[in-house]
Amino acid sequence: MDGPLFAHPSEREFARILDFYRIAWQYEPRSFILHEQDGQVSEMFTPDFYLPDLDLYLELTTMRQRLVTKKNRKLRRLQELYPEINIRLLYKRDVYELLAKYGYHPAEVEPPQFDELLREAKHILFPERQVRETVRRLGMELSGDYADRHPLLVGVLKGVTFFLADLIRQMPIELEIDFMAISQLGTRGGSAVRIVKDLEQDIAGRHVVLVEDIVDTGLTLRFLLGYLAQRQPASLEVCTLVDKQPRRLVDVPIRYVGFQVGDEFLVGYGLDFRRRYRNLPFLSALKPETYRADATAEPGPYTSAQAR
Repeated sequence: MDGPLFAHPSEREFARILDFYRIAWQYEPRSFILHEQDGQVSEMFTPDFYLPDLDLYLELTTMRQRLVTKKNRKLRRLQELYPEINIRLLYKRDVYELLAKYGYHPAEVEPPQFDELLREAKHILFPERQVRETVRRLGMELSGDYADRHPLLVGVLKGVTFFLADLIRQMPIELEIDFMAISQLGTRGGSAVRIVKDLEQDIAGRHVVLVEDIVDTGLTLRFLLGYLAQRQPASLEVCTLVDKQPRRLVDVPIRYVGFQVGDEFLVGYGLDFRRRYRNLPFLSALKPETYRADATAEPGPYTSAQAR
């Protein structure tokens, strides 16, 4: 196999986590002299990993107390001799805390779910910090354009709830919200979309913004825009968190776009795979082999918004 020859399986697993979060790393790049005797090196210490973007050395350890005590002694000696070096000793539980500290992994996501995601996903596409910044940008754009128009933001359930809730918190203007829900039937011919929850408000003469979590083929969005346009709103625009252009089948007008992505299956921040991963605060791309079987099957109860 390509790559370094790891001394322990835990190091290989940690490298896989770093790759998942696209964190640059180097394996055992430098050794530090701890003791010399008569001009000869008598003890050295080589940390397991160096993260250049964080300027941080990491040493992994097990729960065997004998090894922990020895490594702690070496770290104390290293910090005495090289005070400018930033280094940490990590237990298994510390991995999640470290990632949370640097904004790569939320502490509220339990390790079992995270371990499952590592098996099924390729990498983090947009980390939590970038998602927050993008939602803030969209909120500012909408607030500027609709400051005096009392807009009605219409969310398409279910995945949009995360995005819409955060979006309106970034809009310090007078607004209202409403929701629609659709169902995609498992038919191969004709229209596959029906309304299962309609709007509660009359939108005639209102400035409406249709809010989507993701726009893929554009077929569902075209249906919804046509359906809403019949009710004669004063204006009708679209705001989507994710725009997946490569899978577009019909042209649809999208004025406000958070992220433009390639042909990848995304999970997190409302987007799901088999009803899982909606609660992740970042967007991750699944491995093709994870969803390939679903892609060739008839649409069913697990059909994602990304099939729309």
